[in-house]
Amino acid sequence: MEIVQGVWQIKVPLPFTPLEYINVYVVKGVEGAILIDTGWNTPEAFSALQDGLKQQGLGWKDIKQIVITHIHPDHYGLAKRVRELCGAKVAMHRIEAGLVDPRYVNFGKLLREMGRELYNNGVPSTELPGLEEASLWMNEFVMPLLPDVELDNGDMISNGSFEFEVIWTPGHSPGHICLYEQRRKLLFAGDHLLFEITPNVSFHPQSGDNPLGDYINSLKTVEGLKANLVFPGHGPVFNSLKTRAAEIRSHHERREKVIVKAINEEPKTAYQIASEIPWISEQAGVGFHNLEPMDRRLAIMETLAHLRLLVVEDRARRIERDGVSFYLATD
Repeated sequence: MEIVQGVWQIKVPLPFTPLEYINVYVVKGVEGAILIDTGWNTPEAFSALQDGLKQQGLGWKDIKQIVITHIHPDHYGLAKRVRELCGAKVAMHRIEAGLVDPRYVNFGKLLREMGRELYNNGVPSTELPGLEEASLWMNEFVMPLLPDVELDNGDMISNGSFEFEVIWTPGHSPGHICLYEQRRKLLFAGDHLLFEITPNVSFHPQSGDNPLGDYINSLKTVEGLKANLVFPGHGPVFNSLKTRAAEIRSHHERREKVIVKAINEEPKTAYQIASEIPWISEQAGVGFHNLEPMDRRLAIMETLAHLRLLVVEDRARRIERDGVSFYLATD
């Protein structure tokens, strides 16, 4: 559908996930169309993207630029196939470009690092193999490629009708970007701001040292923008940027309080804390140990992101015991 003049949204399906679809955006201009994100590489996704272009009266050759907000499979997986069809240059943040090879090509080292991180944060050895490889199945939906253009904060992208400023918003991914059209007051937010759910922010080998701190700072950056509409990677387009940003901040503050309470009496590992608090299990209606491996790993890594921020803020300290990290509140 056309959301505003010149901006079309294509809902590309995401089978095997609870998200159902990703929003891909086509921005038409006098110098051709900009494609923002692509979906992942499945027949259903490709057909939906191709059909969406046809409904706009466009063919592959009308796409002149492809901008990837971040390299998670659902946003990036089809980029190579689309580039082969249209010849457009693919652009992403320089940090994301550096993560492509170790994530999708030579990923053996990353798997080992993930295994060590899980072990160091209390995951029992019996659960390690399943959690270590919990996301590996998604690699089959990605055709890896390096970008033609590496972006940085403040760069400009134009198609003659729309002019976007690149805003670096690390947190959900270390090289995540949003695109801001100042004249029309439009923000293309990727997974940085979602209306119906909160973006996942986890600590892992590719996240940076303090991903939740990075995310909150990035949230403050975009919160100061004047935006009439926010175009997210998932869920509905919305017009309440400041309100939604405040809601997400409050959400993380509530989680932080639960974690501090959990480590107020005795040191605990991230695994112990995640298994005790009801974030995901309440939504899924099952206990932590009955969750799918990917959901268990997300719960542990989200917990760890909070713990890392608490340590930076001197609200918790980390205690090492035989190579395993425990956390204790300092308040």
